[in-house]
Amino acid sequence: MTNNKFLPICKKDMEERGWKQLDFILVTGDAYIDHHSFGTAIISRVLENSGYKVGIIAQPDWKNIDEFKKLGRPRLGFLVNAGNMDSMVNHYTVNKKLREKDFYSPGGKMGLRPDRATIVYCNKIREAYKDVQIVIGGVEASLRRFAHYDYWSDKVRKSMLIDSGADLLAYGMSEKQIVDIADRLNLGMEAKYIRDVNGTCYVVDDLEEVYSDYIEIPSYKEVSQDKIQYARAFKVQYDEQDPIRGNVIIQRHGSKYLVQNKPEMPLTREQLDKVYNLPYKRTYHPIYEKDGGIDAIEEVQFSIVSSRGCFGSCSFCAITFHQGRIVQSRSEESIIKEAEEITKLKNFKGYIHDVGGPTANFRKPACENQLKIGACKNKQCLYPRPCKNLDADHSEYLQVIQKVREIPKIKKVFIRSGLRYDYIMADKNDIFFNELVEHHVSGQLKVAPEHTCGEVLKYMQKPAGKTYSEFMDKFYKITKKVGKKQYIVPYLMSSHPGSTLKSAIELAEYLRDIKYQPEQVQDFYPTPGTLSTTMFYTGLDPRTMKEVYVPKSKAEKAMQRALLQFRNPKKYDLVYEALNIENRTDLIGFEEKCLIKPKNKKQSQYYSKDKNNCSKKSDKNKNFNKDNKKSKKETGVIKNKKKAGKKRRQ
Repeated sequence: MTNNKFLPICKKDMEERGWKQLDFILVTGDAYIDHHSFGTAIISRVLENSGYKVGIIAQPDWKNIDEFKKLGRPRLGFLVNAGNMDSMVNHYTVNKKLREKDFYSPGGKMGLRPDRATIVYCNKIREAYKDVQIVIGGVEASLRRFAHYDYWSDKVRKSMLIDSGADLLAYGMSEKQIVDIADRLNLGMEAKYIRDVNGTCYVVDDLEEVYSDYIEIPSYKEVSQDKIQYARAFKVQYDEQDPIRGNVIIQRHGSKYLVQNKPEMPLTREQLDKVYNLPYKRTYHPIYEKDGGIDAIEEVQFSIVSSRGCFGSCSFCAITFHQGRIVQSRSEESIIKEAEEITKLKNFKGYIHDVGGPTANFRKPACENQLKIGACKNKQCLYPRPCKNLDADHSEYLQVIQKVREIPKIKKVFIRSGLRYDYIMADKNDIFFNELVEHHVSGQLKVAPEHTCGEVLKYMQKPAGKTYSEFMDKFYKITKKVGKKQYIVPYLMSSHPGSTLKSAIELAEYLRDIKYQPEQVQDFYPTPGTLSTTMFYTGLDPRTMKEVYVPKSKAEKAMQRALLQFRNPKKYDLVYEALNIENRTDLIGFEEKCLIKPKNKKQSQYYSKDKNNCSKKSDKNKNFNKDNKKSKKETGVIKNKKKAGKKRRQ
């Protein structure tokens, strides 16, 4: 039975509820925030709603074993997650430098969770209670459920289920799985013998213990020693992540076998409504007030999660590996009910910050076939162009946001989570686009073209740059029509697999032409569980097993990033060097099409000072030739891609 109080975090809270022992204790790397944007809140409230007594140990001091004993021994077991983010991503930038702030910790303080938090917490729980049952889940465990490349140690690590010593791993969103697991534990089953729940992984000593058909992929030993085998193993994992047509997958780890049951079916609309209608407090626990609260709540407190899953399947995104390609959404009634509750919050100022999900404008499966035979195995819904079976229709989503903005006390409803502009362009009806521009943009609309070079977009599984240009033209046309000053802010990514200095220059020229200078550029971050990370590690595209160029040196990555901010004086030297390496000194000069000016007065003599002419004079500049050779030697950038591929294989 649910209770609208925070769940117990100490013995005193248990006593107030009249509880002598908890059924489950959930240990998490985040501060305790009772809001449905946080996995800890959802799983604990779902279990509570199913009649189980649940307590929370948030961000325990992992050096003190008493921290794991403060709620006593649970009757059924411990549940462990690292928080809403992988703990390594939470701690480190793409350059492997420690971040300055943790948005999921009180006051933004760093150091309140360990690296590889799931593993560390499980080890401490075993130290505190040797034979207690442990189930791991959340993003960190979910995306590391197979042997995986770990960017921070630059090696292949074992499945997190193996490394943590836990009994069972629940992957994906897990509301169904966790109740099934809880019910079996309550009947007296041991967690390590729960082997019939979809969306879980378990370990066996012998393949005869697996009572279903399965696909065996290359072992941990094979994938850690052979990049071709790694790519092949990932391709199977990638192909089989479908709850309808997916198969059981097995991967050997030494003398044991990791078994992944096929994914759990997505929640129905009624089930999803039930999850989001639970009595969340919608804020962080009051114990954090003295430390300045938790920053992570600010972006979501006045936002509404309307959907899950994504059939966009961007190569660098792990959503399809975690939530799946079949989109699920809440009912209009459930969303409106939450919007009305938000208006009652004391610090609500009339603005709903977002109504969305991983992709805001997805409200249903891409086509009818996804719920009948599953998502297509070797075909994407939007890449390289929208599938002919795609049902591009915004009418239901539009009706939802229209009704939300009509609620008394709501002044404006913004859409800030990801919008797929190619899906908008695929809709034959422009009503949604017009309404979006007129009512739901907060001055700037953020979309993610990521790049403009066709070769890079191919590896990203993103639409061609032409689609983005057409979207921009239509956006500004509608903006002008409704008499507003609004702008598009594109998210761009540098150094993705397949991206060369040449393609980075191509993107820089595009930014020059549209007169846009991004304040921030995201360097590709090889996080666990993505297609792009597999390319980064292996130098192979697992879809084709063909070689792909991967920028890895700090020097080249710095130049690619700098090219996207070529107007920044601090980036001048890097841009200058990149242009010389690629023999694009035609972009150094005074004419409008040039990216930067010559380095000094001496070099200026080799360029026309006529601003209508950006070309070099006919005489060759010997100094530039020397600079080119020196730059290539210093940066280690290899222009010959075949030579680079051979070097990586060795």
